[in-house]
Amino acid sequence: MNNVKRRAFIKNTIKAGFSLGAVSLAPSFLTACAGLNKQNTKTIGRVVVIGGGYAGLTAAKYIRIWSAGSIEVMVIEKSSQFVSCPLSNLVLGGSKSIHDLTFGYDLVQKNHGVTWIKDEVTTIDTTTKKITMKRGEVSYDRLIIAPGIDMMYDTLPNLETAQQEIPHAWKAGWQTVNLRKQLEAMPDGGVFVMNVPRAPYRCPPGPYERASQVASYLKAHKPKSKIIVLDANAEITSKKGLFTKVWVDIYPGMVDYRPNNIIAEVDVKTKTVKTDFETVTASVLNIIPPQRAGKPAQLAGVDNADKRWCEVSFITYESTAVPNIHVIGDAIDSNLPKSAHMATNQARICASAVVELMFNRTPDPAPVFANTCYSFVSDKEAMHVATVYRFDTNKKIMVAAEGGGVSLKPSVQEGDYAQAWAANIWSDVLT
Repeated sequence: MNNVKRRAFIKNTIKAGFSLGAVSLAPSFLTACAGLNKQNTKTIGRVVVIGGGYAGLTAAKYIRIWSAGSIEVMVIEKSSQFVSCPLSNLVLGGSKSIHDLTFGYDLVQKNHGVTWIKDEVTTIDTTTKKITMKRGEVSYDRLIIAPGIDMMYDTLPNLETAQQEIPHAWKAGWQTVNLRKQLEAMPDGGVFVMNVPRAPYRCPPGPYERASQVASYLKAHKPKSKIIVLDANAEITSKKGLFTKVWVDIYPGMVDYRPNNIIAEVDVKTKTVKTDFETVTASVLNIIPPQRAGKPAQLAGVDNADKRWCEVSFITYESTAVPNIHVIGDAIDSNLPKSAHMATNQARICASAVVELMFNRTPDPAPVFANTCYSFVSDKEAMHVATVYRFDTNKKIMVAAEGGGVSLKPSVQEGDYAQAWAANIWSDVLT
C-alpha cells in the first residue's frame, strides 16, 4: 500500500468508526492527536454539545482532535456519571453489577480540553443561539444535541409515577438495580411479564436480550418460574431466528413469546396488564414505554418527525428544521438501529462535518460507517448482527451495503468478543 492510499485508508477508517469494529486505533496515535489541542490556542468558534452519552462524548472529543484544538467545545450534562446501557441487561442476569458499567467523565475533559458544565438545559433560543440552564447561560456558534430518549406515557400516564413499583429500566442506573432486586425477591414459580414497544425504540434486540438474561437467572435460581413477553410488534424485530432458537434450546418452556400485544391498561397495585387480547398478572412487571427524542430536542424544536424524532441531513447531521443545530444518536429519524455503536459513528460523521463547516470547507459527501450489535443470551454466550451503511445520493439516506451478517449461533467466543467490544467503545468514548 503506497503512502497516499495508506493516508486515505486511515482517514476513512477513522470517519467510518471502524475502530470500534475490527480495527483499534493505537493509543499513541490518539495521544498524538490529543496533543494537537495544546499546540493551537487560537479559537475560531464554539460548539456546545448537549448530552454526555455515547454520541455526545464522541462528537465533543473528535471535534477537539480534528480541529487541532481550534474549536472550543462545551458539554452540558446533568448526570455526574456515565452509565452504559449496553451490557446493562447482564445486571438482571447477575453476571454484571451496575458498578461495572459506571464511569466518570474526568478523562475526556482532561485529555481533550473539553469544558464541562454539569447542569440541566431549560430553554434553547435558536435565534440568538443561547442556551439557558438552571444555573447559567451559554452561547454557541453550532449546537450538537445528543439527547437520547424520553419515555412516552401518553397512553399509560399512571406508570410515570410508578417507576419504583414497575420500572422500565431502559435507561441504565437505579432502575436496573431495582428490577434486579425485584427478580431476586420473586418466588420460585412466579411470573415475570415484560413488553416490547412498537418500533422504533432504543436498541432493537434489547428487550429480547433482556428476556434471555432474566431466563438465565431464573433457570439457575428459580427454575419453576415463567417469562411472558408481550410484543407490540408482529414479530421479533432483530435476530428473530437466533432468539427463537435460544428460547427453545436453552430455556425450553420458560419464555412465552406473544406478538401483536399492545398494552392498553396497567393496574399498578395488582401488577395486571390488559392488552387487546388478554389480561395477564405478574409477580414482577417490566413495562418499557414507547420513546421519543429527549427533552433538549423538544426545546430546540428539532423533533419535526411527528413530534417524536428528529429529521437530519445524513452528511452533516444538521437538523432539517433549524439551521446550525445538529442532532445525533437515538433521537434521530433514520430507519437505522438506535444503538450505541450507531450513535458513536453518527457522532464522528457529525464531528467531521462540523469541523469542515467551521473552517469553510465542504464535508465528506459520501459518508460510510458500520454498526455491530451484540446480544448476550446467557452469562457467557452472545451473538451479533453487523451491517455496513453507505450514503445514497439519490435517496439522501444511509442504506445497508453488501456485507455484514448475523451469527450462526450464540457462543462463548462471541461473548468474549462482546466484552472486548464494550471495553473498546468505553475506552474510545471516555478517554
